[in-house]
Amino acid sequence: MEIRRRRWYNETIRNLEQAGKGKAGAMAYYAYLLRCSDGTLYSGFTTDPRRRAEEHNRGVGAKYTRSRRPVELVYQECFSTKSEALRREAALKKLTRAEKLRLISRVPGGNAET
Repeated sequence: MEIRRRRWYNETIRNLEQAGKGKAGAMAYYAYLLRCSDGTLYSGFTTDPRRRAEEHNRGVGAKYTRSRRPVELVYQECFSTKSEALRREAALKKLTRAEKLRLISRVPGGNAET
């Protein structure tokens, strides 16, 4: 039963992604970086970076950020599919701190403090 549910869920997500390609109002997925109050950087993915940052600040985001509030959204990239955003999130997690700070500093208005 569980396998059927998982298969249905995966097929539904795939169909929704395919239906949204090239259409106005299509779903967008984001990989993002947050700067925590202790100076650490946290990466994640979402469909709405501002809402997600607010959730982190309310303490309903990731366990990592709960004790490091407030957090600030410092970087985001937009993708048309969830899998692309997840791959980018994984790549962001593998970057060194210096590489992440360089990435943030390239963003207009980005503040890549050390």
